[in-house]
Amino acid sequence: MKQLYAKANSFYDTFERKGPQEKTTHYCPGCGHGIIQKLIGAAIDELGIQDRVIFLSPVGCAVFSYYYYDTAHVQCSHGRAPAVATGIKRVHPEAIVISYQGDGDLAAIGMTEIVHAANRGEPITVFFINNAIYGMTGGQMAPTTPIGTKTITTPFGRDQRRDGMPIGMVELLSTLAAPVFIQRCSVATAKELLKTKKAIRKALVNQMEHAGFSFVEILSPCPTNWGMDPVESLHWIDTQMSQIFPLGVFRDQLQPSKKESPADAIDDQQLLALLQGTQEITILRKAQLPVTQKIIVAGFGGQGVLSAGELLATCALAEDLHASWLPSYGPEMRGGSAHVHVTLSHSLVGSPVIDHPNVLLALNGPSLEQFEQAAAEGALIILNSSLISSEPTRTDVTVVKVPATAIAQESGLASGANVAMVVAYLWTSGLLSLSTLTYAIPLALRKKSLLEKNIAIVEKTITYLQGV
Repeated sequence: MKQLYAKANSFYDTFERKGPQEKTTHYCPGCGHGIIQKLIGAAIDELGIQDRVIFLSPVGCAVFSYYYYDTAHVQCSHGRAPAVATGIKRVHPEAIVISYQGDGDLAAIGMTEIVHAANRGEPITVFFINNAIYGMTGGQMAPTTPIGTKTITTPFGRDQRRDGMPIGMVELLSTLAAPVFIQRCSVATAKELLKTKKAIRKALVNQMEHAGFSFVEILSPCPTNWGMDPVESLHWIDTQMSQIFPLGVFRDQLQPSKKESPADAIDDQQLLALLQGTQEITILRKAQLPVTQKIIVAGFGGQGVLSAGELLATCALAEDLHASWLPSYGPEMRGGSAHVHVTLSHSLVGSPVIDHPNVLLALNGPSLEQFEQAAAEGALIILNSSLISSEPTRTDVTVVKVPATAIAQESGLASGANVAMVVAYLWTSGLLSLSTLTYAIPLALRKKSLLEKNIAIVEKTITYLQGV
């Protein structure tokens, strides 16, 4: 019987993004990526999963895979593919999520992501291409570079005392309990290619069967940066590299879990219940927004900036709106910069990131300086006049001043300026009910011992605003 060998069906027929009708790849002569990607493509075809595959590639030569695979594809930030894979797999449990990463990516900047994904036993498949060097960026030392190897950053060779030993990723991940399949293989010989093909297929089948985390490390040549010809580089893997990184199955302990279906996935109400503990948010009324509210609350750490955002989001949920909450803060618990993006909308929120807010709550001067120019035309800017003495430079915005810090101090809760700012926004805009705010305070701020003082801040702020 005649055996035909052809490009996998899961590859594009031509690589249009590389050039019209182009059929060649980016890879250097002798590069292992082309070999490995053909094996992965063949496994995808054999298993009939092309329409289910979501292929993830980060920075490095691995990124080129999106030119070639005719599957869903996400190009991830450097080292972050396992984190992206975690999110995608939890939202789409029936998808076959493949993280395809090089050693400079996975074993260096991505070490945190891969270790914790493995430790959680995320049901994904990771293919780790180990060529012991940074390939795309010119041949710097990688975490897997052998001792004595000369690179552009170790011109006299990697030194153990200076640079440490090369990291064995399968050995490291094998110390964790959760992974179900870990194997190291290579593309150095025909015999090893057959083992690699089998390992790739097994790692994908494991995911199809919801078995758990599978990790396949593949020793791969980089003739260009090794300074070898393709044949010599394969021989070096077979005789030298495989001595440093021994081949074999390090873990094959399938522990099939209950098959998760979309119906098993956590829904919005369950997630809300988890976030709020035993308390549920009751829809009090249905708010009417003339436009989506894109709010930035900004100040310094300790002013309750993030809590103000939670309070606004809780009010929105209680008035049957969609809400998103995205915090940003520095490492300092007190005194550092902090801000939060809050979107309130009648429709689903596509992205929590706000570039041009139509509402800005500025609790201190630096926050006004940072975000004033980004505010949309006609934006509402509410200032904490207790700490901000300067006037906004914009003339196309509405400015409301409220001495939030002073009101909070008068109420016996110096940290309650955030509540006064939220009150000022609700009072000025009239979009959400102040009675909803009173209802939301114990849900969002949670410290019941401070409830009376927070309510006092609400009342004092209203009294102030009525007199302005």
